[in-house]
Amino acid sequence: MDRIRWIFAGQLGPLFDDGGRMLLVEAMAPLRRAPIHRAKAHLILSAIRHRAAELGDRVEYHRVESYREVVAGRDDLEVVDPTSYAARALVRSVGANVLPSRGFVTTEEEFSAWAAGRGAKRLLMEDFYRAMRGRTGLLMEGDAPVGGTWDYDHDNRQPPPKKAVTLGLPDPWWPTEDDIDVEVRADLDRWDRDGDIRLIGNDGPRRFAATAGEATLALEDFIDSRLGDFGPFEDATLTHDWTMAHSLLSAPMNLGLLDPREVVDRVVAEHAAGRAPIASVEGVVRQIAGWRDWVWHLYWQLGSDYTTTNNFLGATAPLPRELLELDADAIEAKCLSETVRGVRDHGWAHHIQRLMIIGNHALQRGYDPAQLNDWFVSMFVDGTPWVMPANVVGMSQHADGGIVATKPYAAGGAYINKMSDYCGSCRFDPKVRLGPTACPFTAGYWAFLDRTEPVLRGNHRMAQPLAGLRRLSDREAVVDQESRRDTL
Repeated sequence: MDRIRWIFAGQLGPLFDDGGRMLLVEAMAPLRRAPIHRAKAHLILSAIRHRAAELGDRVEYHRVESYREVVAGRDDLEVVDPTSYAARALVRSVGANVLPSRGFVTTEEEFSAWAAGRGAKRLLMEDFYRAMRGRTGLLMEGDAPVGGTWDYDHDNRQPPPKKAVTLGLPDPWWPTEDDIDVEVRADLDRWDRDGDIRLIGNDGPRRFAATAGEATLALEDFIDSRLGDFGPFEDATLTHDWTMAHSLLSAPMNLGLLDPREVVDRVVAEHAAGRAPIASVEGVVRQIAGWRDWVWHLYWQLGSDYTTTNNFLGATAPLPRELLELDADAIEAKCLSETVRGVRDHGWAHHIQRLMIIGNHALQRGYDPAQLNDWFVSMFVDGTPWVMPANVVGMSQHADGGIVATKPYAAGGAYINKMSDYCGSCRFDPKVRLGPTACPFTAGYWAFLDRTEPVLRGNHRMAQPLAGLRRLSDREAVVDQESRRDTL
């Protein structure tokens, strides 16, 4: 049978194109499910429409309300296994011929074999990472890691340079919008105005690659101008430098525009040629071939109900309006305000802003982890159903009780003060936990420990923090203060 390849929004690059006919469906229904960041909606539609234009006569392209309008009743469909439970259920329900998934360094078959070989052991990221390095040969010399160590975390946790406004790096390569982007913007404006969809966030120029060609240019620019500084400052934050030395490649990779194996091979080659430091290169390999792949495989291991059935810490508070509407101006804490401002303006924040500012705040305040997960999916340009569960529900909110991370990622204002320039211009003092200048992160940290002590006291990694809580002379006053805090 002459089959047609049905591709989804995460399969828009050459890796998913074997040269035959292609089916591309732009469906409105996914945009209607929940409020969505304008930058994310724009990027997805721009990428779909650019791909349709690239394929020309080879594509059967539809703009419809739902996928089923196009695919129901057909017997000529083949699909590279898509990236969510819902999409996989759909392709199987219509009888499509399903091919193995692509777009990751480790295949599902390879991960399953590794997991089965571990017996009852936990599927730890570090163990997976080392096994992946050994299997692929990435940054390996025989059986030993290049440089003699598996990670360079110690070198890759530097605070921003003192008194720096930016890292002083050139602006990243930015795409140039074209007629397709103009059309997308007009459609989004009309749909939002008519109430067909609800857009959140600012309308700015598109900053993320929407084609494979653009993604390659973005990769080369990262390698040329920011790779060397990525490692040392990957955890650092500056108010006036929203990109720092990050690659901005997560969104195009999640759209399928870049093959992650090609990305890490390209970066490793820079080190082999003596043009990039090992600490930065290992940091990229760890994030992409390690963490990104691990989170992808955990998505299938953890199950379709993982986000809705895990709430180990009993967090039920609804997300506040300031987050739901990305109202950064209404947030008093400078670190949270500036991070939400970045999300509002770009639909993006780097991993420490996500984990140690937004995630840390949500953890301390007890926001519902499933709602927070959905918010991350909708508000971030690289947010997908497979990316966020392990990152948000597991690592950030510790809602699974320790499957993904062995302890909650809670921290007071001291960490934020060390790794950013936010605190110097904030009305709160990271060293103060009680009174009008009490930092909501510092005080919130102790209030969080007070609330969760009954369920965390059995975690040996929390023994020291909980001992500190019991020694806190003003514990009751701090907890009472935070229970009455009515602003973010």
